[in-house]
Amino acid sequence: MSEQKIAFYTGPAGGWGALNSVKNALLRQDIPLKGARTLLSANQPDGFDCPGCAWPDRNHTSTFEFCENGVKAVAAEATARRAGPELFARHTVAELLQHSDFWLEDQGRLTHPMVYDAATDKYLPIAWDDAFALIARHLNALPDRDQAIFYTSGRASNEAAFLYQLFVREYGTNNFPDCSNMCHEPSGSAMKPQIGVGKGTVQLSDFELADAIFIFGQNPGTNHPRMLGELRQASRRGARIVSFNPLRERGLERFQDPQSKIEMATLGSTPISSHYFQLQGGGDLAAVKGMLKRLIERQDAGEDVLDRAFIAEHTVGFEALAADVRAEPWDAIVQEAGLTREQIHQAADIYIAAGRAIFCWGMGITQHQHSVATIQMMGNLLMARGNVGRPGAGFCPVRGHSNVQGDRTMGIWEKPPAALLDRLAEVFGFEPPRRHGLDTVEAIQAMLDGQGKVFFALGGNFAAATPDTYATWRGLRQCALTVHVATKLNRSHVVHGKEALILPCLGRTEIDMQATGPQGVTVEDSMSMVHISLGINPPASEHLLSEPAIVARLAAATLQGRSQTPWLWLVEDYARIRDKIEAVFDDFKDFNARVAQPGGFRLRNTASERVWETPTGKATFFPHAVPRDTPVHRARRSEKARGTIVFTLLTTRSHDQYNTTIYGMDDRYRGVFGQRRVVFIHAEDIRALGFKDGDWVDIHTVWDDGQARRADGFKLVAYDIPRGSLAAYYPETNPLVPLSATAIAAGTPTSKAIPVLLTPHAPAAAEPAAATTAAA
Repeated sequence: MSEQKIAFYTGPAGGWGALNSVKNALLRQDIPLKGARTLLSANQPDGFDCPGCAWPDRNHTSTFEFCENGVKAVAAEATARRAGPELFARHTVAELLQHSDFWLEDQGRLTHPMVYDAATDKYLPIAWDDAFALIARHLNALPDRDQAIFYTSGRASNEAAFLYQLFVREYGTNNFPDCSNMCHEPSGSAMKPQIGVGKGTVQLSDFELADAIFIFGQNPGTNHPRMLGELRQASRRGARIVSFNPLRERGLERFQDPQSKIEMATLGSTPISSHYFQLQGGGDLAAVKGMLKRLIERQDAGEDVLDRAFIAEHTVGFEALAADVRAEPWDAIVQEAGLTREQIHQAADIYIAAGRAIFCWGMGITQHQHSVATIQMMGNLLMARGNVGRPGAGFCPVRGHSNVQGDRTMGIWEKPPAALLDRLAEVFGFEPPRRHGLDTVEAIQAMLDGQGKVFFALGGNFAAATPDTYATWRGLRQCALTVHVATKLNRSHVVHGKEALILPCLGRTEIDMQATGPQGVTVEDSMSMVHISLGINPPASEHLLSEPAIVARLAAATLQGRSQTPWLWLVEDYARIRDKIEAVFDDFKDFNARVAQPGGFRLRNTASERVWETPTGKATFFPHAVPRDTPVHRARRSEKARGTIVFTLLTTRSHDQYNTTIYGMDDRYRGVFGQRRVVFIHAEDIRALGFKDGDWVDIHTVWDDGQARRADGFKLVAYDIPRGSLAAYYPETNPLVPLSATAIAAGTPTSKAIPVLLTPHAPAAAEPAAATTAAA
């Protein structure tokens, strides 16, 4: 672990710093000699898909495209370290619970299925058949099938996700909380009623044509490094790149391409953002509405800046939207955006001057109370100038895990459409449940209420990723059984039910050998491209099963004698699973043949064709007021806030982190080394509180449910962030996010807009501080 220090980074994103970080990651993970071949085989037609993010590949059929995050993800999976029965024999669960998330995952790959033994407080080896029998016994004993909860991570392949949703619906529930519920649920909830599709409308080729690219609430330098290559090329050809982000992020400022010999040799770099607007946390809706107001004001003044032909032919609701925008006062827009009127005018004028524009966004948009409204306001602005359904323009939600979009396509959704259920009934000969299931927050509440009895997780780290950490932990511990399918040890395995199983699975880098030979799995990236992936490394242990095999064997054990589905036959050859996917989803016609083509194929996106699958048959403009009564507003008016400053806390990742997986303790671009318990704050706010840079504080949520929530022992770091806003890493700050803090019409935790107070650190504070430390 590196020395604890704050040393602000002055170089560009990428470049030699990225290569050095990769070198350290490879050394730390004890990658064997085959590691170089493993890395070079990522995202190749005869190799495996990167298990990291869902950003598409520029050329999936040719050379390796360097990505610092991708290398770390591959290295973590291909590590020579092992977390086998010997590790569990040395440690009780109580001991494991005291270790950090970094330490847990750093133990290496899981090698054997393990069962919790309450008498010794240890995990013991268990045979696979016995593990499946234990789960089946619990599931079949439930008086109500809705007492079972089935979580899904975005790393599951299409084949695994399809079998999983099929098994769970044959079992009898639609309880499918998944990682989408915690990240991009608002994107689909906003776009589906607006343009008829819940996915982005652009392809990578559109980035070559766009005159302007607007980036909202996203940090590609840390979360999607390969995106920087597209932004670099756009910048170099003269496209305007406009970033809206409370934090100054190095990846949005300058990028040194590790694959550019000239930039690496000369230590040069390419500017990314031509304009950077540091709005206040949660100010995006006001800022975008202000841009639209500027657009309408210029139109009203006699300029022809609207695409009137597109509006007339393809949309409904524009006049109501325009009236609402005209009525919104500039004072409210400016105050809530945290930008000046001149800055908003400047952003709008860049948009108006652009012939074609792309809007990109990440969780800095989706994890807010009014996230659906914000995305629809962005859609309003795009549609006002016809920037959807034509080259070089459109919607671009940038999703996280490699197959989070594909899992939803395969039916991992607690609110399944009737057409999907009808087709499942037709193809598989059973009647699926019609009632909606539970999303992630609802599932936690069900466990707390005693209605969630069995929790099964296909990947992920539920205990660390979810909000209101201690409430989530109480819910998991009340379950009769918790089961986690995983490649490595994580927090969720040591926060368990009365009975518990850890089921180790193959990783994307490993050879998946079934009865008919080695198998490939498919994923769908953020731009609806579907391609196949084949592992090249021997499995980390002979005791591992693939995710499709785990699901099929569990289904066979649970549904024995009452299912017509040939579960074990399907996993002998994954082409058989893809045939069934084709039978259920029309867009997958000729699935096996199309995915065999180099680079795979793109699923149809009707909005990109200007075909609007909405009730009116047209795209819809939605008016939304600038919110002035959010939890942050109410907290600032509350008695608790009198005499002090209520901040808006934004939870964020470090650069050595992907979701809850922590690769190291450094955040290079933000200048934080060897530590994670820091809070970024404006220097003037530090002085206003009477603190000094480097002082230690405790963070307290201001909420109206009477429950105390805090996270203790964070170092103040003066940073370029708007006054009144804070940023700190998750999962350390997840205890501060109330379970009831969710996005309207989407249910996503509002982890980017938590009202908090800062107090001097009290080392002798009560039990939650110790629990927070253990969760760190």
